[in-house]
Amino acid sequence: MARTTRRKFLQVTATTGVGFWVAAGNRVALSRSAIERPNVACIGVGGKGGSDANNAARFGNVIAMCDADRSRVESKGKQEGFQEAEQFIDYREMFDKHGENIDLATISSPDHVHGVQTLDAMRLGIACYTQKPLTRTIYEARLLAQVAAETGVATQMGNQGTALDSSREAIAQLQSGVLGELKEVYAWSNRPVWAQGPGRRMTMERFAEQAKQENPEQAEQIVARRKQEIDRALETLDWEVWLGIAPYREYWPGLYHPFQWRGWWDFGSGALGDMACHQLTVPFVACDLRDPISVVARTSGHDFDSFPASSVIKFEYAETSERPAITFWWYDRLGNRPPQEVFSKWGIENVSNSGVLVVGDRGAFYSSDDYCGRYELKGVEKVEVEYEKAENQGNMDVNNMYELFRALAAGDPKIAHSNFVDRAGPLTETILLGNLAVWAASQGGEDGSLGDWGELVQWDAKNLKVTNLASLTTPGVAELIKPKIPEGYRLD
Repeated sequence: MARTTRRKFLQVTATTGVGFWVAAGNRVALSRSAIERPNVACIGVGGKGGSDANNAARFGNVIAMCDADRSRVESKGKQEGFQEAEQFIDYREMFDKHGENIDLATISSPDHVHGVQTLDAMRLGIACYTQKPLTRTIYEARLLAQVAAETGVATQMGNQGTALDSSREAIAQLQSGVLGELKEVYAWSNRPVWAQGPGRRMTMERFAEQAKQENPEQAEQIVARRKQEIDRALETLDWEVWLGIAPYREYWPGLYHPFQWRGWWDFGSGALGDMACHQLTVPFVACDLRDPISVVARTSGHDFDSFPASSVIKFEYAETSERPAITFWWYDRLGNRPPQEVFSKWGIENVSNSGVLVVGDRGAFYSSDDYCGRYELKGVEKVEVEYEKAENQGNMDVNNMYELFRALAAGDPKIAHSNFVDRAGPLTETILLGNLAVWAASQGGEDGSLGDWGELVQWDAKNLKVTNLASLTTPGVAELIKPKIPEGYRLD
């Protein structure tokens, strides 16, 4: 079926409420008919990508899927719901062949290729479920929101906490003014649970030198075994496809694929990018944490290649018509969190390993999990509020995916709470700005402790510019805002 035909079919049936989509009160319910369900393509089907693909397969027909690791896509193809899907290594080949017939795509690849993959899909008119953080760089986040608005496609970021009734209620509570005048926001995370820190890149040349120094008699055999291990891995992993738009570097077992990529500047966005999209689900909306005016950080030290093992970041926001000037503090690494007196003031003694605290002049909001799914108000009582409850399909991950299918069905992108235009794009921009401060704070303390405050980065959110760039001594700050795109990929 041609894409124009499918699109007309979706629009007509969404309006009439028959066939493809069925009216259900003031909701839009999805048809159970396999013939009438939307066609889905999945980019990245291992790890979180596997569960995203599973969730999408509940509501659509998976007709194609790809993964740079052939073993992963082949394994997925043996599972129920995926046996008829055509398998690809490169998403560009998948879109070239099936783009006209795909209605919705899941993008669950490493951060550095989210942007180009999602942009290609949206420009084909495909609805997108893109994992958090939406992109690796600030410019890409802005561009994805712009293209989503221009194309009108339905979009959703994979920060599943937005589909929790508790987080939606929490937003309504804070927006009611129950805490009084807002003062500060804190978030702390037990991440990273992957390796970060300087001096970790490995090459065959470096490995061979180490082997000669540590075990000169067996060095040749050690190097040969490692080369065999790499060759075996590259039999199924297309390393150049995996690298995508990133600068070339040698593949090394366990350093990047399948999980450790989060700790590298070229591929991931560190603990901040990974977890703040979840933890700011409530305060970003309720406290209007868009468009910081400056950021500054302390870190345990990094080498501009791997993220630091730990950091503290301070975001400053100007006064708005809705709230006074406010500060947001971020802490990462297990045990690295705000001073205890910040909590003790509100009777919080056994502080969670990850959480959020919003402080007002009358009370405080405390969440003890990653998604603001559990929360308490301290010093004040809850007030009666109204909010839109999620349609429960089993759990927050499934609900978040289902919301995108509902948005596609109704032809209304705003049904998806974490759509790129209204929330996911601006949220990702805000979070990634913190990494500019981390970059400008490369000097750590002794024995892995936090060093002094790095250089202050002043920010013009409207124009995506560092306003004090000329005075910064740290190189490369501006290059973190927008990636360089090699031939064969498209950004603008």
